[in-house]
Amino acid sequence: MDEKEVVTNTEAFVRKTLEGEGTGHDWWHIHRVRNTALELAREEQADLFVVELAALLHDIADWKFHGGDDKIAAKKTREWLESHGVNQETIAHVCDIVDNISFKGAGVGNKINTTEGKIVQDADRLDALGAIGIARAFAYGGSKSRPLYDPEQQATMHQSFDEYKKGASSTVHHFYEKLLLLKDRMNTEAGKKRAATRHAFIERYLQQFHAEWDGQDN
Repeated sequence: MDEKEVVTNTEAFVRKTLEGEGTGHDWWHIHRVRNTALELAREEQADLFVVELAALLHDIADWKFHGGDDKIAAKKTREWLESHGVNQETIAHVCDIVDNISFKGAGVGNKINTTEGKIVQDADRLDALGAIGIARAFAYGGSKSRPLYDPEQQATMHQSFDEYKKGASSTVHHFYEKLLLLKDRMNTEAGKKRAATRHAFIERYLQQFHAEWDGQDN
């Protein structure tokens, strides 16, 4: 099976699996990440096949919806790609990206070390920023019955992935625990530029949110 056919089949598989998902990890999230990742990949002269497959499959089985199993996405990715005759080197590369792409806590280091992995990670993190990032954060928080904001809570800078997985902060606290940290964790120059704009939008939003919360927005 040639690369174009593998990508076409993978797109159909992912779309069928995630379409209609309501937490912000739906098909259209994948669609945006794929498009952004391919733009970055062309700028960085990266392997487009690896980047596209990793972008398409990175949320095929998110640990947040599979009992905290952070290995299930790579397992399902490997099974899918092997069933399509993709070579083992490419499979290993894509699985490594899928396995290590996600944010795992403020104090947890990044294990992504390939150009392709850094590109897909940047594209995924960009979709957690800006106007879309705000919308996705509240969609996910609502799906988990988390409050919009609880001023009696404190943001937690999680020092391990296990601690991060157990976190149950309000959605606004999640902005401080993750979203506002992403700008300084971007890998590519193009990603950093986009992140700066989207980060600034979140800062303006939070300023307005807190002013309204305190009744001081006049």
